[in-house]
Parts: sequence; C-alpha cells; structure tokens
Amino acid sequence: MANNKKERQSAAFVLGVGLTKFIKPRNQVDYPELGFEAGVKALLDAGINYDNVDRGIACYCYGDSTCGQRVFYQFGMTGIPIYNVSNNCSTGSTGLSMARDMVSYGLADCIMVLGFEKMAPGSLKSTYKDRASPLDTTALLVRDTVGFTSASLGAQVFANAGREYMEKYGAKASDFAEIARINHIHSVQNPYSQFRKAYTLAEILGSPVIHPPLTKLQCCPTSDGAAAAIVVSESFLRTRPHLVQQNAILIAGQCLATDSPSLFNRSAISLAGADMTSQAAHRALGEACLSPSDIRVCELHDCFSTNELITLDALGLCSEKGKAHEMVRRGDITYGGSCVVNPSGGLISKGHPLGASGIAQCAELVWHLRGWANNRLVDGVGAALQHNLGLGGAVVVTVYKRADGKVAKALTDEEVMGGSGVGYNPATESRGLPTLTEVDRVRSRVARSEWALGETPGKRISPKL
Repeated sequence: MANNKKERQSAAFVLGVGLTKFIKPRNQVDYPELGFEAGVKALLDAGINYDNVDRGIACYCYGDSTCGQRVFYQFGMTGIPIYNVSNNCSTGSTGLSMARDMVSYGLADCIMVLGFEKMAPGSLKSTYKDRASPLDTTALLVRDTVGFTSASLGAQVFANAGREYMEKYGAKASDFAEIARINHIHSVQNPYSQFRKAYTLAEILGSPVIHPPLTKLQCCPTSDGAAAAIVVSESFLRTRPHLVQQNAILIAGQCLATDSPSLFNRSAISLAGADMTSQAAHRALGEACLSPSDIRVCELHDCFSTNELITLDALGLCSEKGKAHEMVRRGDITYGGSCVVNPSGGLISKGHPLGASGIAQCAELVWHLRGWANNRLVDGVGAALQHNLGLGGAVVVTVYKRADGKVAKALTDEEVMGGSGVGYNPATESRGLPTLTEVDRVRSRVARSEWALGETPGKRISPKL
C-alpha cells in the first residue's frame, strides 16, 4: 500500500451525529424524508446552521445519480459542492473518509456527510442485468473453488469464509451462532435497531439455514434508514467557542483500503476481504498511536456472523491469529470481556441500509466516547474502533478518540439534555423528525427553498415503525 507523504494540515473532528430508526424496507418512508431527519438531528447536535456547511457528501447505493442533491437542497441551495458516493456496503464510511481528507488537507472546514437508503425486501441483488457485475470475478472463484449454490453471493462468500476458518483453526458452527446471540442481546438497548429481541443459542441454530454454517438469525436484514455526521476542522472549533467543545470527537486514525492480489489466492477468508481489513487496521491504529489491545469497544461490519469472527482476527483484536473463536467462547466480545464488539447490536440486529451503516457505526461510537450511551456504555473508554467493509471491494477502519484526552464516563439522560441540541438523549431514545422550530433553526437562512423542501416536515417518522 502506498504511503501518503503529504502532511495533514488539520485534525478532523466529528461534531454532530444524527440517526433515524432503521426499519423494514416496506416502502413506508422515502429517502428525502429519511435523509432530512438524520441531517436535521446532526446539525442540531453540532449546534450549527446549514449555512456553516462548506461541502456535502451523500452516501447511498440504491438510487439515481443526484439523490444527494434532492436531500441536501431541503436544507438550503447554497451552491456548495455535493458529492454522491457509492462504494457498496462501505459507502457511508467512504464518505466519512472523504470528509476527513477534505478537512485535514485544508479544502473545507465543515462537511456534512449524509447516508441514506431505501431498499427492496430480501437479499441484495444486482441492479443491472445488461452488463458485467463488479463481483463477477468473485462469483467465478466461488464456483471454481467450492461450487455455487442458490444462496445470495454475499451469503456464500461469508459462509465459505467461516467454513474455512472452521477447517483451519477448529471453530464450530455454534461459535458463529454465539456471535449472533450476543449481537441480538446488545440490540435490545439500542432504540434505533430494526430488531430488538434476544434469542437463545438454540433458536439461532434452529432458524432456517441460508448457507451452512449460517442460519437466518446470523444474517443482517436489508433496511430503510439514514444517518448523518458533521465533520469539522480544528480552526472551525477554535473560532466558535460557543459550541459544546466536549462533544467533538477526534478522528485519530483512518484508512480506506482496497484489495490486493491475495483476494484471488483461492482462500475463502481472503475473498471475504480479510487481507484489506488487516492492512487498513494496521494503518489506522498506527496513525492513532494505538495497538489492538488498547481497543475496548468496536463497531464491526457483521453483515454475517462469520464475518465478525474472521474480522476479529483481521483487526488483531484476538491475541493470536486463528484464536478468534476462543475469544468468543470466553465471552471476550461482550460486557465484562476484553472488547465489547457491536454494542449497537451490529448489522445483524440493527439492520443494514448500505449508505447509512458506516455513519451509524460512527454515531454509536461518538455516543460512547461522550458518555451518552449510558444504557450500554463501556466505562473508561478513551478510544474506539470502527470497521466497515464492502465486497468488490473497499474497507474503512477508523479510530476515534475523545478530543480532551479523557475517558468516557456515563452521563444521565438529564445531564445529556444540557449538551444535546435535540433536547433529549439521542443515544437512548429514538424520536422522529424534530419540531418545525428546530427544523427552521438549522435550515439555511440565506438560500432556502420551500419548493425543494416540499411536504417533508409534515411526514413524521414514528420510532415505532
């Protein structure tokens, strides 16, 4: 991997985050309303107005080429550059990486990253049937190495990786099911999760088989939803002392990586992106001056439980390669263990609206480092790790730290309300679109268009959907 020799001019901080509840894709809410809700919440959380935003980055996989403008114009038509980003399941984190680079290299001081998705029910499918798929080479290798089945390509790729891990290192099907069991338990405390139900190990193993060793309750669902983050420079914070400085979370290390030739070395684990994950983790942790043993909370791309297990290895979170299943058996991926993985419930429970997932991971970790996630907090944490991966392929690994160098301490909901722009604790309570007064506060004062906004504010999204 080539080194970027140019020095960054500024640190980059996540100043505000916002989420919608992730819901089943049943055509209940359209993407302009989803994106607008998440964006309003993020601007309120940051304590700024859209006129402060220098650039917009829209992250989505399913939609026409300028869906980003359709969402951003609701806040204002200020003439700023708006980028539409699609990078498979890592789309949201790719947008965050772009924002950090733009801020760090002096191209902007305040960037709004907005991920949204309106999906179809069922497993992911290719949109275009009249041209080559970017995953054709992956599918051919699956066919030539282990044979192709009727399951979705994603399920086959990640299930095959789990089977290879079983053969090489001695993991069992119950280890993958245990990962799903833990994530489902974690989801109960996350108000944004699509599914908030705990299951027994027997229930998970007994759910319909998708592609051995994976069963249905070990696979993430498709979802509709949106997430937003405001990324700002150090000078932006310094010149605005009225902002709640302790809410700003430093992006201490980050790497967006793509595959190496080892992708096609006929290893199912490599085909699932483990090698590029290892590269990205090494770079991101090194930039943050941390080692994997320093990480005690992590949001990891668990599109399937098998991917969580091989990624524990790839990120270096287990003490020895090939021992990730032993880490799971010891209870080291949940509360009381060495590293709480997916306190949000992960993609398996929370849902996976592709463009929003990476930004939702960011929001979860921001809330932990602020001490706001008081119903699921990992106490005493000063750094957090994020992993977001897409086949095809791209992965983003990010390390966050508190800007003040302190460790997180749990704040009560009442304490959070004093520093929360939305008037409640968004880490423990999911509400719909804020009030019209709050919407008015964050929309552009100089270049708003009521025609672009349309009827969006009147389309309230119930947290019970």
